[in-house]
Amino acid sequence: MKRVVVTGMGALTPIGSTIAEYRQGLKAGKSGAATIKTYDATGYRTTFACELKGFDPTQFLNRRDVNRMDKFTQYAMVVVAEAMEDSGLDLEKIDLDRAGCIWGSGIGGFETMEQGIEEAGRAVKVPVYSPFLIPKLIADIAPGQISIKYGLRGINYATVSACASSNHAIGNSVDYIRLGKADVMVTGGSEAPITHAGVGGFGSMKALSTRNDDPETACRPFDVDRDGFVLGEGAGALILESYEHAKARGAHIYAEIGGTGMTADAYHMTAPHPEGIGARNVMKIALQDAQMNLDEIDYINVHGTSTPLGDIAEVAAIQAVFGDHSYKMNISSTKSMMGHLLGAAGAAEAIAGILAINDNFIPPTINHFTDDPEIDSKLNFTFNQAQEREVRTVLSNTFGFGGHNACVIFKKI
Repeated sequence: MKRVVVTGMGALTPIGSTIAEYRQGLKAGKSGAATIKTYDATGYRTTFACELKGFDPTQFLNRRDVNRMDKFTQYAMVVVAEAMEDSGLDLEKIDLDRAGCIWGSGIGGFETMEQGIEEAGRAVKVPVYSPFLIPKLIADIAPGQISIKYGLRGINYATVSACASSNHAIGNSVDYIRLGKADVMVTGGSEAPITHAGVGGFGSMKALSTRNDDPETACRPFDVDRDGFVLGEGAGALILESYEHAKARGAHIYAEIGGTGMTADAYHMTAPHPEGIGARNVMKIALQDAQMNLDEIDYINVHGTSTPLGDIAEVAAIQAVFGDHSYKMNISSTKSMMGHLLGAAGAAEAIAGILAINDNFIPPTINHFTDDPEIDSKLNFTFNQAQEREVRTVLSNTFGFGGHNACVIFKKI
C-alpha cells in the first residue's frame, strides 16, 4: 500500500485563527472560553462557549458566497485556502481527476436550519423559505463547495459521525490514497454549533459545563470538579498526498499517517462504555494498522471532553491498551483550551499533534486544580503547562455520540 503524508494545514479555532496563531495558543495554554457574544444567552443553563475571535467571512469570501453559505461551510473554505497555500500545490500540474475531498461535520448548517424553523414559526400561513435553505444546511455542501472552488474531480463526500466526523474523514482519505484511488485528498472538518438550539440542546442533556461565573476555567478534563464540556466552533484542514506524489513535486512534509482505526461502542446513545471497550479497540486497531509497538507512542491527544463519565472511560482504555507504557507517554486534552469543536474536533486536534511532532512540545491540559481519585494521578496529563520533549509519534482519539470511535496515528518522517 502507498504511504500517506501531510503536506499542508489550515486552522480556524477559538485560540488561533491561523496555523501560526493556533501554535502560539497551544504553547501558551490559552483559554478560548468566554461569555457568548453571538446572541443573548441570558436565561440558558450555560451562557458561555469557545467562539471564534473576530471572524469576518467577508475578509476571505465575496459577499455573494457568504450569503449562500452557512458558517460551517465558510469556516471550511477559509481553512482549506490556508492549507492549499501552505501545501504549495500547483493545481495546474496535478491530475484533478485523482484529487478529492472528504470533509467531516457532525451537524452541518445548524444556524441555517434554526433560521428555517424560525421562519415556519413566524409564518401566518405558508412560510417563505430561501432557495438556499437546503443547499446551505446539508453537511455534504462543504466538500462540494471545496471541490467546486479548486476543481477537484475525484472522491467527494461528507462524513457525519458526531464528534468523530473529521477523524473518519481523515481515515477514509488515507484509505483511498493507500489503495491508489487518489493522489491528493483535502480533508478535515468544520462546525458552527454555537446557536440558541445548539447551546440549549446540549444544555438540556446536561452535557455542558454550567460554570457561568468562570468560563475560562470551565473545561477541566480529568479534574474532580469537571462538570461537562464547553462548546466550541471552528475548523481544521489537512492536505494529504501519497509519499511518492509529494516527493516528486518537492513538497514539505509535516508528518506521515502511521495508522487509523474505527470502531463502535455498541452500548449507549450518548454515554461511553464504562470500561472503554470501543476506545480500547480503536486504539489497538490503529496500532496494528500502523504496525507499531506500544512503546513507540510518545503522546496521546485524548478525546478528553471534561465529562464525568467520558474522561474515566478513556483513561481506563488507555491503561488497558498501553499498560506500563501509559506512564511514559504524555497525555493531554487540547479541548481544555479551545472547547469541543464536535465534528471539527478531530481535524483541529490532529493539527495539534502534527505541530507537537514538528516543534517537539506537548500542548497542556489546562484548568487542573484537584486530582480525581478515580483517575490515576501518576499518568502524565501535561497539566497546566506545555512540556518540551522529543515527539516522534502521536495518537489522536475522537469519540462521538452514537458510540462512534476513530483514531489516527501520526509519525515523524
